[in-house]
Amino acid sequence: MNESRPQSMSSFWMPFTNNRDFKTSPRLLVSAEGMYYRDVDGNPILDGTAGLWCVPCGHAQPRITEAIATMAGQLDFAPTFQMGHPAAFELAEQLMDYTGHKFGHVFYTNSGSEAVDTALKMALAYHKARGEGGRTRLIGRERGYHGVGFGGLSVGGIGPNRKQFGPLLPGVDHLPHTHNLLKNAFSRGEPDFGVELADELERLVALHDASTIAAVIVEPVSGSTGVLVPPKGYLKRLRELCDKHGILLIFDEVITGFGRLTAPFASDYFGVEPDMMTVAKGLTNAAVPMGAVFSKRHIHDAVMDAPAGIELFHGYTYSGHPLACAASLATLEVFREQGILDNAREMQPYFEDALHALRGLPHVIDLRSIGLVGGIELESIPGKPGARAYSALKKAFADGLLIRTTGDIIALSPPLVLGKQHIDELFGKLATVLKNLD
Repeated sequence: MNESRPQSMSSFWMPFTNNRDFKTSPRLLVSAEGMYYRDVDGNPILDGTAGLWCVPCGHAQPRITEAIATMAGQLDFAPTFQMGHPAAFELAEQLMDYTGHKFGHVFYTNSGSEAVDTALKMALAYHKARGEGGRTRLIGRERGYHGVGFGGLSVGGIGPNRKQFGPLLPGVDHLPHTHNLLKNAFSRGEPDFGVELADELERLVALHDASTIAAVIVEPVSGSTGVLVPPKGYLKRLRELCDKHGILLIFDEVITGFGRLTAPFASDYFGVEPDMMTVAKGLTNAAVPMGAVFSKRHIHDAVMDAPAGIELFHGYTYSGHPLACAASLATLEVFREQGILDNAREMQPYFEDALHALRGLPHVIDLRSIGLVGGIELESIPGKPGARAYSALKKAFADGLLIRTTGDIIALSPPLVLGKQHIDELFGKLATVLKNLD
């Protein structure tokens, strides 16, 4: 691999990046192992974000890289349209085992964005198959992130992600977000205030009529908008209301799946089962792109009750790609054999205490945590929203620490293989950065 600085950076149009600012002083990563990246100058960079929430087992995990290499030499590609390969079926069975058989079926995609769009289409197909084709309305939530497909953007609730792209899908509405800085600041775990916000679904049902609503989709914990943790009882109440009105409930677990909350999935952590669940990121330890939709049996069976032929006209060229299946099978093996969740549970209290020890530092107006996720909300510079946190990101990188920012919120989600020494380094460096912010 080329580890030198590129001669030109003009051709790569970078995603979700201030391209002009980045290219004046680029942050270039050239290798990774365990808890650390290494930059182009050879400096170690502690990974405080598991890449992009997506590397629970640590970087360059030997079992996973070996599995990918072996599969690449055996079966580089196989179509799954009217064909198949054994690893795709084996992985599906193991994933259902990993969910405790709370779901019955897996549909493979290549990303979280594709998984969301797939789940939304499945919801529409399910209701149509049952003779309720009038259920076409989709309900998302303000400040929700569900990827960048037109379906995910439509049910998502992040204004800057939407405003350049027109009206998006028709017939979409949104629940209010649950973040309340006045009443829930400095919460550990689920905040006390806000369960009644789930009852806003009743208002939308009264407005649109339940017979028009296909599905509600929410992130159990909203990650990309700054670690917004659901109030106590909120998700359970959403489940009850969806059942009452015949609406499907979809959990977007692209971030929270595979151990981020110290349980296999957020649905396990909160004790609430959705009808469908979208996953990606940690599914393959991010070594090969892959996403999936986990579906309850009744959804699958309703769509299968169709005339002979193709039942669901949907899929992707790379659905169930052999290399992705190999990576995911190895990831599940690493979770089992190396006690990834056990380590996450052991480190969680130490991580939480270290995060909340930042209270009182300059500009810190909130700290919130759940599992191995932390959010640090900073007071914005008047007239310059996001500038203070972005400055923190650049200062942290220069000091050997990778963090993620959204607006003026710093989000932390380190690999689940971390030890106390990594937590000390992470928060020690971050405290120094916060003390020296303008």
